[in-house]
Amino acid sequence: MSAIVIKNNQQIPVTSIPVLDYQDFLIFNTFLLKSEENHCVNYFGIVDNKNVKLFCCIANDANQTILVSSSIINLEKTYPSFSEQHLAFEKFEREIHENFGINYTNHPWLKPVRYSFNRQQPKNTIANYPFFKIKSEELHEVGVGPIHAGIIEPGHFRFLCNGEQILHLEIQLGYQHRGIENLFLQKKKLIERNTLAENIAGDSVIGHTTAFANLWESLSNNVVSEEIMVSRTIALELERIAVHTGDLSGICTDIAFQLGSAVFGRLRTPIINFFQEWCGNRLGKSLIRVGSNHFPLTNELKTKLIVLLDKFEPDFDEMCKNTFHTPTVLGRLEKTGIISNPLGKEIGLVGMAARMTDINRDIRSSHPYGYYPLLAHQPILKGHGDVQSRGQIRREEVKQSIHYIRKLLANVPLQQEEEKIQQKLTPNSFVLSLVEGWRGEICHCAITDAKGELIHYKIKDPSFHNWLAVAMSVRNNEISDFPICNKSFNLSYCGHDL
Repeated sequence: MSAIVIKNNQQIPVTSIPVLDYQDFLIFNTFLLKSEENHCVNYFGIVDNKNVKLFCCIANDANQTILVSSSIINLEKTYPSFSEQHLAFEKFEREIHENFGINYTNHPWLKPVRYSFNRQQPKNTIANYPFFKIKSEELHEVGVGPIHAGIIEPGHFRFLCNGEQILHLEIQLGYQHRGIENLFLQKKKLIERNTLAENIAGDSVIGHTTAFANLWESLSNNVVSEEIMVSRTIALELERIAVHTGDLSGICTDIAFQLGSAVFGRLRTPIINFFQEWCGNRLGKSLIRVGSNHFPLTNELKTKLIVLLDKFEPDFDEMCKNTFHTPTVLGRLEKTGIISNPLGKEIGLVGMAARMTDINRDIRSSHPYGYYPLLAHQPILKGHGDVQSRGQIRREEVKQSIHYIRKLLANVPLQQEEEKIQQKLTPNSFVLSLVEGWRGEICHCAITDAKGELIHYKIKDPSFHNWLAVAMSVRNNEISDFPICNKSFNLSYCGHDL
């Protein structure tokens, strides 16, 4: 047996994961990615005595399963890379190389990815990052960041240009590595770990905290009530509405369409203000807690949310109609920042960035969790892969989320008396949790030892998959189109750096 087949949020003994010879490990996992229905949801290593044990997790989106396999490698040896066979593995292997110093013979772009504090080569610093260069009197470089003019997180963008035309963009991140994965091991209280989860990425509080809660409940054998599942689903869809609406405002800002910028920005505000009323925080912090719900959706809150959506929806529809039918707007969005379907598959895109190029990748339907199986979610797909497609997906997903929330609000169960939360984790176990955040696929993995203590906690934000798409999308575009290309993906710096 080459892999164990599991479901999303399923707890398994870590000893049940097959350990393969590296060559078999490589052949098995790269062969799986030859099929479009498979993609890598996580690939990471942990220290195993003097060796490194690699875990590769490949999701099959057709049958709602995940194939998990492992291999133990000797750090003194050299190994062929997965990335030569499929580019989707390149970022995972760069991180493994950075953390452990594994030598790959044929990796196409073996550069530092995060500059983590415990990296294997401390001499590899951001200051001496090896940027790609082209020597020519006709070309010039443009550097943007890491201190940006707008309110944005730190990241550096290095453009190679021929006049106004972008030939190549290299994106350098790693400025705010906070060691969050190690903090999950250091902190011992559940509330501390819950708080860590909601601070992984500020615009995806509900997404990351739901992944943590789902994982922890599986790992500690806690079963949550239907009321908790409904509340979490409503919160996830509200977060999607808020951020998508704010992003439409940002896209309008970057093309100087001030009406759209102002109206979409105004519409975002009451959505996040509802989180403030619900749990006391506009980003939804403190709302998701393992095995419990301290902020139930009361009848008063449900009524307020229905009234809010009734006011929001017609204004949103009118502004979308105005935006997506204005010739000057379409002139900036259409055929700008294109990612083709074959390139998207090669990169291994997830979430909205995948769906805008007709790749059907949405955890809500492919690996459903919580209340999503009962919603029978249908992903929204577009085929052009440009800024316009990314804007249209936001518009239609907002409408879809409103429909889901209305449906859920009509059937919110009464809060049940909560059972005592089981604190002890199952020893020698492995759990993988997938959640579809507004940006895309969030993945949390955990491994426990014989005492039931965490020995590894692995986090993957969808941005980890998708940053390369930003760099590829601007090729042969004018440098003035970079802001809307970047905003139309709206990837996370802190979610990447961790």
